[in-house]
Amino acid sequence: MAPSTSTTVVNGFTLLPVSHPSSSTHYIYARQHVAPKKAEASTSKKADLPAGRTLFLVNVPPDATERELVLLFKPCGTVEKAILDFDVQESQEDDDSDSEDEKEAEEDAMEDDAGPSSKRRKVVKQEVPKVVPLPKNPQRTIRKTGLTAYVIFLDASSLERVSSLASKTRQWPVSSEEPSGLAHYSTVYKNLRPPLDSIQEHVDTYMELFEYKLAKSKQKSKYKKGEAVVDEDGFTLVTRGGAYGKTLGGGVAVATKRFQRSGETSARVRTKKDKGEKEGFYAFQRAEKQRSELINLKRKWEEDKAKVEKLKQSRKFKPY
Repeated sequence: MAPSTSTTVVNGFTLLPVSHPSSSTHYIYARQHVAPKKAEASTSKKADLPAGRTLFLVNVPPDATERELVLLFKPCGTVEKAILDFDVQESQEDDDSDSEDEKEAEEDAMEDDAGPSSKRRKVVKQEVPKVVPLPKNPQRTIRKTGLTAYVIFLDASSLERVSSLASKTRQWPVSSEEPSGLAHYSTVYKNLRPPLDSIQEHVDTYMELFEYKLAKSKQKSKYKKGEAVVDEDGFTLVTRGGAYGKTLGGGVAVATKRFQRSGETSARVRTKKDKGEKEGFYAFQRAEKQRSELINLKRKWEEDKAKVEKLKQSRKFKPY
């Protein structure tokens, strides 16, 4: 049930009736923003809101925009900015995280061009590929119901004029920058289906950036210069060059001396235990083990029997 228009203050909130849309009345609860305590101010984003000229709003329409809030409270005074659930700060943080990859790629290009030498020389900055974004028409953001917002005025006297808006129902100002109603869903449909030429250009530029990063990652090899590169199976990787081939890490040997003598490598060699196999788990494994043990016992018996016969024949002491 909608509250009565005669009740303008409820629990410290001033009721602001607006027709949104024109056939119904929507109530927005407004009061002056209270600064958080010192213990909470260090970790809260709300500490950045100026005290004395910030208006706190509750039950804002879910399709409201910053422009519409500015137009709604324009009769009270000059609005510096409007914030909807601090989505402005979150969007800025997302943009900063997206640009970190490009900054790292530029720094890597500068380091590679400069080199480890201490001599001064001209640094050629390598151009980093940039991804062409998909075309997107401005659309309205639909948020959850019971939305909160903060309206920051230019001066503190504007807060005193907010109570005058509760005397009558005002029309909700619809911004023409973001489409509403059926036009909003039509814009969403168009944004989800961009032209094929734009998609192809976006994909091509994205692949260029991916190949650029892949080439940079290959240059930063984990193997040091002069060390042989050994794969997981224990073989040293070689390339063409010299009489016996040249290892990828350096040198003119096909394999290290350690590998030639004992077969051991510096790299980790996979074993049956690494794969999770258990010895003697299956019946055929136990049968093969017993069969091999019997064969070994028979072979040792034959060897011991031959040794005894040889010792008997080699006896030289004959008392008779």
